[in-house]
Amino acid sequence: MQKMLELEVLPEKSLGCQSWEFILGMHFSQAVSVIQSQIGIIKGVHVLYSESDPLNFDLILDLTHDGIRLLFHPVSQRLKVIEVYNMKLVKLKYCNIVFNSQEVVPTVEQIENSFGATHPGMYDREKQLFVLNFRGLTFYFPAESNYQPDYALGLGSLQFPSGSSPVLTCMAIYDGNNPSETMPPDMPVCVYMNNIYLKKLEVIREPLKTTGVRLHLYSEGPSRYFELKSKSMVKEVYFGDTCQSVLSSLGTPSRVYYKSEDKMKIHSPNSNKKPSDTHSDYFYNYFTLGLDILFDSKTQLVKKFVLHTNYPGHYNFNMYHRCEFELVLPHDSCDNSKKLINIPCQTVTITSLSQWDAVAEQINPSARPVVLNRSSSTNTTNPFGSTFCYGYQDIIFEVMPNSHIASVTLHSEVE
Repeated sequence: MQKMLELEVLPEKSLGCQSWEFILGMHFSQAVSVIQSQIGIIKGVHVLYSESDPLNFDLILDLTHDGIRLLFHPVSQRLKVIEVYNMKLVKLKYCNIVFNSQEVVPTVEQIENSFGATHPGMYDREKQLFVLNFRGLTFYFPAESNYQPDYALGLGSLQFPSGSSPVLTCMAIYDGNNPSETMPPDMPVCVYMNNIYLKKLEVIREPLKTTGVRLHLYSEGPSRYFELKSKSMVKEVYFGDTCQSVLSSLGTPSRVYYKSEDKMKIHSPNSNKKPSDTHSDYFYNYFTLGLDILFDSKTQLVKKFVLHTNYPGHYNFNMYHRCEFELVLPHDSCDNSKKLINIPCQTVTITSLSQWDAVAEQINPSARPVVLNRSSSTNTTNPFGSTFCYGYQDIIFEVMPNSHIASVTLHSEVE
């Protein structure tokens, strides 16, 4: 029989124990790392998402063996609600006092004794539930549909037809006062783990080519009065920068990856040339920035950027944080070469949330896409299927079947 988890409840903050915790505002990948660190203890984890409309439905981690559900905001992919939906599968404490276990039944009186006074409960007639709200914490109790509540003395004073107090069926931890309208808080500094994170990335362009990227970053700053603080910074990386320059700006990458093959090389005009040496180009992978930077093996200079959007249903999902990029391109109707005078061009702004169908109507990319089917050397199957790569000037857009952009590759002209 699986041992029951024993977890501490911190309203408006977290659910966890001494060795690990799920914290509101943490990124999806950080929650997955917590689960992976508890292999054999946390079991039966399901990932739920909308394949057709991933930006309008929450991303969910469902811990079915423990009755816990983690809801992540679909855009920021940060934790916004922690639900415990099966009270019989987990032992819960508040201020080191157990209020839910096999020995302690979480009745209305038990909850009020453990958490103190609050506003009178609300009755949801449609769901036949009494809802008891504290700031950042809500409890749900079943109730008979024919019951007429009297809120004068609080929920604990209510007299139920059976003479027994209802038992808690669900609990939610969130930021603010309303679980249905809550948004995830900023990522707490305690989960930074000495990494840098991205607020926004701007693609730097001249009229017809990309020159580099500008990154708005934040990381753990110097503590003040024993309180952790974050700090912000802006860094720029350009094509032709050295690896030393990139390390100085962005720090040590999450991983260095040496290319063993290039599946897109056959589409290059120089694909028939034999390689002059056996050196491999290499990537600096910055997972928390959603960014890869490719260096030329001969010159050791930057030759490519890859921006990842981390959509569920993509082969690389959960490897990167979403790169919140902004790419401004001229509208297809803008062609000053055919005009007697230069007229300011209409522009198209592309972000990680843009859909390809709308973008393609405005920039006129390559008509026929290249089909890309990703697989690893150890597992040649890809359950997510192929993606489609469209070229435009010095940019390659990788597009998923649902029309969302999976990645954007920016390459230098000399490549």
